[in-house]
Amino acid sequence: MELGHVVVLAGGLSYEREVSLRSGRRVTDALRALDIPVELRDADATLLDSLADDPPDAVFPVLHGAAGEDGSIRDVLDLLDVRYVGARADACRVAWDKPTAKSVVRQAGLRTPDSVALPKEVFHDLGAASVLDQIIRGLGLPLFVKPTRGGSALGASVVHEPSELSAAMVGCFAYGDAALVERYIEGTEIAVSVIERHGHPQALPAVEIVAPDGRYDYTARYDAGDTEFVTPARLTADAAERATAAAVTAHRALGLRDLSRTDLIVDPDGEVHFLEVNVAPGMTETSLLPRAVSNAGLDLGEVCRDLLLAQFA
Repeated sequence: MELGHVVVLAGGLSYEREVSLRSGRRVTDALRALDIPVELRDADATLLDSLADDPPDAVFPVLHGAAGEDGSIRDVLDLLDVRYVGARADACRVAWDKPTAKSVVRQAGLRTPDSVALPKEVFHDLGAASVLDQIIRGLGLPLFVKPTRGGSALGASVVHEPSELSAAMVGCFAYGDAALVERYIEGTEIAVSVIERHGHPQALPAVEIVAPDGRYDYTARYDAGDTEFVTPARLTADAAERATAAAVTAHRALGLRDLSRTDLIVDPDGEVHFLEVNVAPGMTETSLLPRAVSNAGLDLGEVCRDLLLAQFA
């Protein structure tokens, strides 16, 4: 069939709004380059009436952060009986919650760093100093702290010394009510994107991330030139194969659909460790999935078009 009316959904009101808008413009431009009629829409108070009055053939959501990745917007699209690219709402809810996703992929056989997930109230009720001491005793150092929900490395930091943990928790709680504290794994940081082609998940070449000072934070992710990306990642053949298998395993175990991006660490022994998965990968000029698409010899617009057409299969 021919696509006559496509909506790219971006923006929203999460902390990641600006990144989402950049992703939306990139996808919109890529589809327009193929002469596909496409409209870029924000997730605002006019959206639902617009979709009901003039239903699109399909929606391509590139909303990052809450609402965009927690399943709620997809629930609304299901209520409107609108086709859309990406995971269903129930799968999003599992993947969006990092501790839950870690439990699911661990049961599927993947390695993932030991961790604890603690809401802000635990520190208030039990005493912050005592809880922090027990975290260090239980997990050791270094540690990685991040919100249990959210993306773009907002509120995330590495802790090398006991004195740094308190500030890391404060920074984390600025972006969420619960913190995931993981044992920090030294190694090569990579991202493996998965796209479904003809109904089968296919891993794209791994992208290696070499961030300034080892800090792949919000600035390093979205300011061009601050971070080096190597595609394909500089891994042994065995490690690359394990990374590919891990991303596909995570995609399947979490019940995802169409596309995903799995973040991994490959340690010096070549073992692959699952960190988290993204159900709405970034599509900006510095984002990892478009880099992998290009390295695989594919065209981003054609990939997006095929994912839209897959909703009619």
